Amino acid sequence: MEGLYLFLEKNSIYIVMIIVLIVWAGVFLYNLKLDKRLKFIEKEMKEGKK
Repeated sequence: MEGLYLFLEKNSIYIVMIIVLIVWAGVFLYNLKLDKRLKFIEKEMKEGKK
């Protein structure tokens, strides 16, 4: 168990960077999904006006 604590102490910056990268990837994927959904809604609205 002490080896794990030692690893976390020496590599804490990399662990934080990995967590931040995962969060940013999640935000990016959410924005892509939201953009796709909005394009679909815009297309439906344009077809409804015709």
